[in-house]
Amino acid sequence: MSEAVQTRPGGRSARVRAAVHRAVEELAGAGPAEALTIPAVAARAGVHPTTVYRRWGSVAQLLADVATSRFSGDVVVPDTGSLAGDLERWMGDVATDLADPDVLALMRAAIGSGPEGGCACTADRHEQLGAIIERERARGGGVPQLERAVDTLLGPLYYRAVFSDRPASGDWARGLVATLLADT
Repeated sequence: MSEAVQTRPGGRSARVRAAVHRAVEELAGAGPAEALTIPAVAARAGVHPTTVYRRWGSVAQLLADVATSRFSGDVVVPDTGSLAGDLERWMGDVATDLADPDVLALMRAAIGSGPEGGCACTADRHEQLGAIIERERARGGGVPQLERAVDTLLGPLYYRAVFSDRPASGDWARGLVATLLADT
């Protein structure tokens, strides 16, 4: 991933970042991925293109930053008292998030920008899933390996969201939990 850019928490830098992020999200949802260029983002955000180039360097880095910001912390890790309950609620929330057309447009654009963008779209979900599994392990329950959980739960969910025209329903996503836990 690219080096972290030091910014002030407020002021012009924060306003520029917010305007540029909003412009990226709007452009990603409005048209083809080819229309998402740094000059187009800058024009939509009301800043000079050199401001965007200097801060992000490329469309891929910009999309990764926006995706990291958008896909971090928006889904809460539940604590229902059981692994099945935690996973079912979490998968329903993730499926709902992925069904949002704006989220899907940003995700497709970020994934299309290269591996960095794809990682930005899924990193927080991996951490959340790992936290759910570790909490159950601490309770003394049997747990699947994280990689197996990612493959069984997130793989089909993201595949359906990104590559098909059939978004995953919450019920379908929660059904994946039963598949995972049947072998645990």
